[in-house]
Amino acid sequence: MRNRLRVYRSMTNMTQSELAEKLGITRQTVLAIEKERFDPSLELSFKMARFFKVSIEDMFQYEE
Repeated sequence: MRNRLRVYRSMTNMTQSELAEKLGITRQTVLAIEKERFDPSLELSFKMARFFKVSIEDMFQYEE
């Protein structure tokens, strides 16, 4: 699954550590999601989309 987490994080000038703290996860988790090595849970996906005030479809794109 592709995501735009890095794009939205950059638009707000946040570091991975700052975002991780706001979302209640580790910086390593943010890094893994941004590099598309890890797909977040549905709950975390919605939390990220809400945090950046975007739809979940804008944050994530499913690829077969």
